[in-house]
Order: sequence, then C-alpha cells, then structure tokens
Amino acid sequence: MADRYLSFTGTAPGRLLTRRLGLPRPVPLRRWSAEHPALDGRTLHLTAGRSALDLAPVLARTGPGGGTGAPAAVVLDATGVRDTDALAEVHAALHPVVRSVAACGRVVVLGSPLDPDDHHQSAAQQALEGFTRSLGKEIGGGRTVNLVRLTGADAAESTLRFLLSPKSAYVSGQVIAVGPGEPDPPADPERPLAGRTALVTGAARGIGAAVAETLARDGARVVVLDVPQAGADARALAERLGSTALALDITAPDAGARIADALPDGLDVLVHNAGITRDRRLVNMPAERWSQVVDVNLGAVLRTTDALLAAGALRDGGRIVATASIAGLAGNAGQTNYGTGKAGVAGLVRALAPHALARHGVTVNAVAPGFIETRMTAAIPLFLREAGRRMNSLSQGGLPIDVAETTAWLAHPSSGTVNGQVVRVCGQSLLGA
Repeated sequence: MADRYLSFTGTAPGRLLTRRLGLPRPVPLRRWSAEHPALDGRTLHLTAGRSALDLAPVLARTGPGGGTGAPAAVVLDATGVRDTDALAEVHAALHPVVRSVAACGRVVVLGSPLDPDDHHQSAAQQALEGFTRSLGKEIGGGRTVNLVRLTGADAAESTLRFLLSPKSAYVSGQVIAVGPGEPDPPADPERPLAGRTALVTGAARGIGAAVAETLARDGARVVVLDVPQAGADARALAERLGSTALALDITAPDAGARIADALPDGLDVLVHNAGITRDRRLVNMPAERWSQVVDVNLGAVLRTTDALLAAGALRDGGRIVATASIAGLAGNAGQTNYGTGKAGVAGLVRALAPHALARHGVTVNAVAPGFIETRMTAAIPLFLREAGRRMNSLSQGGLPIDVAETTAWLAHPSSGTVNGQVVRVCGQSLLGA
C-alpha cells in the first residue's frame, strides 16, 4: 500500500503544513538501482583520537564516487578514542560538517572493541554508541548514522561498502562488530555470489521473494523453498530467476534431511526467512496458537540448521542468515509468541556463530526487520499502520528490498569477518535499542 503521507509531504502544501504543525517530514530514500549504484558526492574522512588505521585505500574502493559538492558520506575514524578528553574530538570533527551532508547521505563512525583491561577506553568507546544512536535520531533528511567496531581496515571492506551505498537506505543507528581476518574478494564484484548456491525459506512472496531476487541478481543459484500451499508462487518465482523451487514444510521433522538430499553438491547460503504470526494477547492465546508460531519461527530454524551442519551440507565459507524481528528485541503487545520466537533467533545466532565458524567455516548472522511495507502490514488498521511508519528516525516504512540488501551483504564472500551480528533493518525504530 502506497505511503500517501510521504507523497503529500513532498508537495508544496505538504511542506508548509508539516513545518507549521511540527509533523514528521520524511524524505524519499535513495535506494540502489543498476542505473545509480552509488551515492552522488564525495566521502569526507575525519579522525578523532590517535588512530593507527590506514583507511584511504579502503575508502577509495568503497565510498561514493567523488565530486566537490556536499559530502555524500562522512567517515569518522574514532578507533583511537581512549578517554573522555578524546570524545571532545568527536564533537569537534562532526559539529562543523553534519549540516552539510547531502540528503540520504551516510555518517559512519569507526570504533574499536572494548578493552576489558582499560575501563577508560571501554567507557569512551561505549560512549560512541550513545553518540551514534542519538545523532541518527536527529540528523534527518533521509541520512543514516551507524557505528562499526573493527580491528583492521581491510576486514571491514564489505561492511563499509554496504553502509556507504544506497543498499543500506533503511539501516541506521546500528552497531556492527567486524572481527579480524582477510576478506575473500569475489572474482566478479558485480556478481559476488556467482557459482554459489543459496536456499531461501518462505521465499514465495514478500520479503523472502525479495531476498531470492537479490541473491540471484548477485549471481547465486537460488532454491526457492516454501510450503506446498504456496507452490504455484514459488515455481513462478523460480522460473523467473532461472532456478528451482522446493515445496517443503520447514517444520517437518525431516526437513533438514530433505534439503540436504535436494542439494547433493552442497549449499553456500542458507537464509531462514519463513515465519508466521498468530497475534493475540497472552490471556486470550490458546496453546496451539503459541506453539505453532514458536515452532515455525524458532524450532524449525534450530532443527534445520543443526541437521544441515551435521550433514556437512554447508560448504566452507558458507553463510547462514536468519530473520529475527524488532518484536523480539523490543517486544510488541499481542505478539508474545512471535516475540519469543524471534528473540530466540537472536540467541541462536550469538551462541552458534563462534562454533559454526570454528568447526564448519560458516558465519551466522541475523537481520531484524522493523515496519516493512508488505501485504501483512497493509492489512493493519490505519492508525497502527501510520504509527509503525512514523516511529523511526526516517519517519517511513521500509521495503522488502531493504531486508534483502542487508541479507545479501551478510551473504557476501567478503563478509566472513562479520559473525554473530543481529542487524536491525528498521530505519532506527524508536522501539528498543
């Protein structure tokens, strides 16, 4: 369903009315397209504290193309901030330039992991999270602000490429940790998943379909998995992508074994997208409504992941991307079952990630969508729908492609240094952290 308020605020009467009444004034977001794959403008590189990073080569490869006008992106290297005095340098660096960042531009703050042996450094680096999230809520103009914790510049290349591009339009206020390691650059940067096989559950429509299409755009052979009842849609999508469909109830006890049998040559990317809602307040929720939602959204993810890892179906360098939700991170009335399942997904990711990487060479991450414009949200009553759209720093709902682009970044061959992360795709929702 079209966001009529967003369209209205772009007109002269809309601008006048919203300014006078102090109403939200969302800016249409700049998203990726083949015709305009990069932000227009230059990258401004600033430093606070004493940094040991050489960012110039990485930013030359990942940032917006160039130009002399307003900066499309500002990257603040704050990895050398180790005490409260250095925090003043954060203010000094960004205070003069924040107003000049182009509409739909990017601000990325680079920080360091917290040092458990230095409480001054830990305090100063933790302070960057509050700074980043606060700036994200006030900067406006469709701009995003994120914090990346890293130990080396090269390891963060895929993350910076994503955050400094139109693909991250609905990702803001996030703190992303990048571990050590060398990136694995793809042979073809335009088709980084070429030669790789991806399976997307719940892929017949909505967010799952967008994920399948985006992974196929990036070169993957995509297996479109959905329940038999959605078989026609799944087959139509698979035919359009030149791939295959797999009709399967993901909650079946043998789902993992059947997936492994269908992919005898192995799997490189596993996207757990299948999910359902059966909303009702806990006092009115029967046991079967609770159990069905928790089983689809969490139980099936656990069983299938365990089965595929045990069978060796995920190849070395593989990626698992699960779908959590801000309902699981912040809670939502009427969704105790859904919130339970989605919070469990976040717990699964954080616990499994180090073991999966060490034992199988596979990373495990999650995306946590906020209010995304789908057929499901279009059915929400008008008042609640409008509240969902406006209650984030970008004052609008996201699109399925926003979740898909974030998933594609986590699935990228060069994203092996990103592991155990739960990344919210919510326009920095005002609910939760």
